[in-house]
Amino acid sequence: MMGPYMMGGFASGAGIFWMIFNLIFFLLIITGVVLLIIWLVRKTSASGSAEIKKDSAIEILKTRYARGEISKKEYDEMKKDLS
Repeated sequence: MMGPYMMGGFASGAGIFWMIFNLIFFLLIITGVVLLIIWLVRKTSASGSAEIKKDSAIEILKTRYARGEISKKEYDEMKKDLS
């Protein structure tokens, strides 16, 4: 009475194929979601760090001018380039 189709066909070759296919499918979906989250986090942090770099460049420029390392003309030109 027990044949290869017991338990709704999961003992057959086609049932195993569909189980493996479903597993691979869900792993691909999970991997895609994780990669999307990583991409969004990197994109968000990269745009934030660009502002920090710009601010720190102007701060360095101000410090150099205050120390007398560059003239007023050089300061103005460099500040214009950074803006």
